[in-house]
Amino acid sequence: MAHVVVLGAGLGGAIMAYELKEQLRKEDTVTVVTKDPTYHFVPSNPWIAVGWRDREEITVDLAPTMAKKKINFIPVAAEKLHPQENRIALVNGESVSYDYLVIATGPELAFDEIEGFGPHGGFTQSVCHIDHAEQAKLVFEELVKNPGPVIIGAAQGASCFGPAYEFLFILETALRRAKVRDRVPMTFVTSEPYIGHLGLDGVGDTKGLLESEMRAKHIKWMTSTKVKKVEQGKMTVEEIADDGTSKGEKELPFAFSMMLPAFRGIKPVSGIEGLSNPRGFTIVDRHQQNPTYPNIFAVGVCVAIPPMGPTPVPVGVPKTGFMIESMVTATAHNIGNLVRGKAPDQVGTWNAVCLADFGDGGVAFVAQPQIPPRNVNWSSSGKWVHMAKIGFEKYFIRKLRKGVSEPFYETLALKTLGIDKLKETKQG
Repeated sequence: MAHVVVLGAGLGGAIMAYELKEQLRKEDTVTVVTKDPTYHFVPSNPWIAVGWRDREEITVDLAPTMAKKKINFIPVAAEKLHPQENRIALVNGESVSYDYLVIATGPELAFDEIEGFGPHGGFTQSVCHIDHAEQAKLVFEELVKNPGPVIIGAAQGASCFGPAYEFLFILETALRRAKVRDRVPMTFVTSEPYIGHLGLDGVGDTKGLLESEMRAKHIKWMTSTKVKKVEQGKMTVEEIADDGTSKGEKELPFAFSMMLPAFRGIKPVSGIEGLSNPRGFTIVDRHQQNPTYPNIFAVGVCVAIPPMGPTPVPVGVPKTGFMIESMVTATAHNIGNLVRGKAPDQVGTWNAVCLADFGDGGVAFVAQPQIPPRNVNWSSSGKWVHMAKIGFEKYFIRKLRKGVSEPFYETLALKTLGIDKLKETKQG
């Protein structure tokens, strides 16, 4: 029998555990190790930050579902991975050994790389974690009482731009509803070389769609911009020209700012020769398998993906929800093969399917595959995106609570849309 350990229980880790139970043999066991026993639906954090959702509405207690699925569940944080010994040391002094390991930890948020940045002792807010979003809500409530300038965006090295755009427009909608928008100048500050780049060199006409939305809502923007430092009520930024030279620094005043940070790998899996890159992300091949330690796989934001190409300011590549789910499905199949003495043969499509809610409208895009050149490169906007995002939130949380990786109707819908999780592999 084989023991498969999943490290992390976010979007990728929880679904990973469910799919492994379907792919492994009856005698095999699955254990989930996670620092947080509850799952929070991260895409809803922008709604939390303006008071449109409460914590309880987007939270799933994982232990009961894991128990029902006969998955071992250890809610203790990892201290250090020891891949040569096939074990994970935990912060409580215990260890968990494995035959196969799936790293699904998500990222560490690199707020400390910029002076005065982030919600932990800094001056900017975040929607990366539910705790951050709840703190941002308190500052938002103060903004409504005492309106002033707003700065939203993503710092140099960031790779997750969708939530920045989402929160920008959700906040704009919330301020209009509070009847204070006329007293709140808004600026979007991003490391992207152009609006709608998204770390993907654009998808369809995301540039045109997002620029049009910003003009219509009187939002200014700055691209190819570095955040130098943040002080109380003031952000110092530097615009970079296409040739890499500085266009000068500016001081931007703000009463409220939400800026997404760069990501890096978490410490327990970082700094391991052959496993992690210099930023701590886990190196994998096309089968999600680490070349140095072939019994280790990785899925999700912790996976090392090189940037699309050089940009004036460093920009990372996002790992969208559907892209992560395609990694999960490929990994579950491949570990299922290995325990049966076969070679890994499944490759995730890494397709991107994204619904970006703007509060009363939104932008949707499909990129197949996520990294160009693409077979499908499509984007659209409208009020239907807002409703679709609400529907997906309810659906995904229910899916996690039931412990189902992909219900029949999801499979049918994806097939109808021509969206696959696995690439076709040639036989023979």
